[in-house]
Amino acid sequence: MATSLAASNGSGGSRPSVIQLAIKEKPALYAAYIPYFPEGGIFIPTPREHRIGDDVYLLLTVMDNPQRFPIAGKVAWITPANAAGNRTQGIGVQFPADEKAKQLRRLIEEILGPAIEATNRPTHTL
Repeated sequence: MATSLAASNGSGGSRPSVIQLAIKEKPALYAAYIPYFPEGGIFIPTPREHRIGDDVYLLLTVMDNPQRFPIAGKVAWITPANAAGNRTQGIGVQFPADEKAKQLRRLIEEILGPAIEATNRPTHTL
């Protein structure tokens, strides 16, 4: 998974975290995408501490799409270190209700197609 889902954090402080994320493979996208949030969302593996509601500025690249999506989201999910079931530590970022996020959600759901409805495949969230 390390080669297909890579995130890097910018400097912290009281400003929003800046995270660059490149998802290069469909199974990694399936595992990271969070369709349960009203506008969609994405799981970001990170050891950095966050709180629910923290602002996160995400620069997301999906598969072979050359566009980099700038998303100003909020932390809505946290998987702590040593979580049950050997889950990857990280955060779920909820997409905002803006046009860029809507484009991103459409792209992700188009790539995943019917797989998005699968309930028997593990993800980083539910």
